[in-house]
Amino acid sequence: MLVDKVKILIAALATTGALTTAAQADTWQVGANIGNVPWEFQDETGAFVGFEIDLVNEVASRLGNDVEIVNIPFNGLFSAVQSGRADLAISSITITEKRLESVSFAQPYYDSDQSLTVVEGGPASVADLKGKVVGVDTGSTGDMWATEQSDTAGFTEIRRYEGLAPAMLDLGAGRIQGYISDIPALLYYVKDKPNLKVVARIETGERYSMMFDKNAELAGQVNEVLTALKNEGVIAGLHEKWFGATPEDTTSTVAVMDMP
Repeated sequence: MLVDKVKILIAALATTGALTTAAQADTWQVGANIGNVPWEFQDETGAFVGFEIDLVNEVASRLGNDVEIVNIPFNGLFSAVQSGRADLAISSITITEKRLESVSFAQPYYDSDQSLTVVEGGPASVADLKGKVVGVDTGSTGDMWATEQSDTAGFTEIRRYEGLAPAMLDLGAGRIQGYISDIPALLYYVKDKPNLKVVARIETGERYSMMFDKNAELAGQVNEVLTALKNEGVIAGLHEKWFGATPEDTTSTVAVMDMP
């Protein structure tokens, strides 16, 4: 009898372990640069919220998975998906040919450009930044653009930041005279800050998507769900929720597109 009880206990423990492993396997580790409004940031309660937080949770739910958000500086998101520390990454990540050499993306869901943000009364254009210090996010497309244009534009220095908040502190304190970053995030950020102003759109023709390790099977699965969410108007609804406007039908927020 004792032997039978031991066998039952061992079997129960084995079953519990299997269930625990399965539960863990069903939870995506999602890398995100928290503080990137309105894509992923913390609300007054400390909860992670934002356009891409809503989107990744909806995608995961459609595939029967849960989500655990892991706060990672933007530049670290690439190594996180490549090493397997994250199953995927979000943070208004632009699809580029260079990035596609080492990572994969699902179809895009947002069209964007870069922008120049200044303190009210500061430089009125990129041309006015000649001889001045500009800020960018490390490893971002704003960083790439500013680096490529540095000699032509005549920047004195390019300072690199890990997120919006520290850059805004330095902009307000006069340590940088302009901040170059994604226009939707900055338009959202400055709308209730009269001392700051987005003075220029820098056209770069960018599109955002979720990022995965190169040729990850999950990328294709997520891509199929994004197609369904576009067809159902779900992503357009998120656009209205977070930006207060209906997206145009020709944008990647609405139009179904191929994986890059």
